[in-house]
Amino acid sequence: MDGTAGGTVLALIGVLLGTVGTLVGQHLARRVEAQRDQQHRAAAKYAERKEAILGFLAAAQRVELVLDRRNRGLPTVDGPEDEKLHALWLAKKPVELTCSHEAAQAAHDYAKALHEQMRGAVANGRTAKRERLHSFMEIARGELGSDHPPLQR
Repeated sequence: MDGTAGGTVLALIGVLLGTVGTLVGQHLARRVEAQRDQQHRAAAKYAERKEAILGFLAAAQRVELVLDRRNRGLPTVDGPEDEKLHALWLAKKPVELTCSHEAAQAAHDYAKALHEQMRGAVANGRTAKRERLHSFMEIARGELGSDHPPLQR
């Protein structure tokens, strides 16, 4: 009977070790999958922020081009200024939806400075516009993970 009881105990220990091994393996697999999912979400969020920032900068650049040509006394070749301003304010919205409050506020301030200069609401808005652009760029760099010091402007 001792041999049978010993065999049974060893069999139960084997089943117990197998179960523990399976549970540990499943736990580790879930952990790895959770980390992978978290990395995937972080990458998607980064791409979404980057796309919003680049879209806003592209719209702002089209307004900047109109202003630069106007300052040089050259005709603007693209569509009406109203369309450029509309596109600028529309491009600001994804920044508001995907980025931090600071980035959204900086985008708003820059868009407002461009709008005011385009409409001639300020006598010399070039300085304010540049300051707003630099502020937005530094905040955007932070949004995208840059840990480098601010650029010399």
